[in-house]
Amino acid sequence: MPPTPARSNTLISNLSAVATRITAASSKLSPPKETPVRLIAVSKLKPASDILALHSAPVSHQHFGENYLQELQEKARLLPPTIKWHFIGGLQSNKCVSLARDTKSLWAVESVDSEKKAGLLDKGWGDRKVEVLGEEGKGGEQLRVFVQVNTSGEENKSGVDPEEGVVGLCRFIREKCPRLKLQGLMTIGAIARSRATTPENENEDFLTLKSVREKVVSVLGLEGKEAHLELSMGMSEDFEGAIVLGSDEVRVGTTIFGDRPPKDQARVV
Repeated sequence: MPPTPARSNTLISNLSAVATRITAASSKLSPPKETPVRLIAVSKLKPASDILALHSAPVSHQHFGENYLQELQEKARLLPPTIKWHFIGGLQSNKCVSLARDTKSLWAVESVDSEKKAGLLDKGWGDRKVEVLGEEGKGGEQLRVFVQVNTSGEENKSGVDPEEGVVGLCRFIREKCPRLKLQGLMTIGAIARSRATTPENENEDFLTLKSVREKVVSVLGLEGKEAHLELSMGMSEDFEGAIVLGSDEVRVGTTIFGDRPPKDQARVV
């Protein structure tokens, strides 16, 4: 499964370039962020060898994102348990229990958009066996979840309406799902807005997500550490603009891994 030296060098160079751009965008924040922006390398439809190239020393990148349950679980079985996996794809109710129960080294689920799905994730996390938890989960740690917000209002996008339902879903997770931790809010946003985003040209979707966070914090009366709900926003075409607006986490795929093959041609190994 090891990658070729040429492929490894390309991936490492790409990741380094993205990290440099993240640092540059973060330097424009005043006051500066207390913690570095988290970079999720979105590895969907890419082979496990690509992930291994970036997770192995000396790079040792930890956070990787996947969109498809079967692909994620297969990679998680093959790759080191020290990887921190993020599920960032559309969440189906009938797969929530397996996602939470059976996925090794699952660090976060970023696409929760209903109480039903949150409840099923909570159940699945409670059913996990020790061999699935990994070192980080043995102490009873909660599963981190992000509420996905449909900031663009597009019918083909998943997510809760920013005007209705977000506060209620966040309250449900906090009060009715003891095994889940409300980590923050996530948006994908409109492609046209993403392409037009620069550090100077603010993205309306990102502004909306910031506003939604303020509403959630206020209505739920969150204080202290709980008041800092993370914002997961920004992808390959717009992550610098997202960082300038306060994103805590960016999800970057093609800029690191290159163009993806068609799904029916993708191979894990």
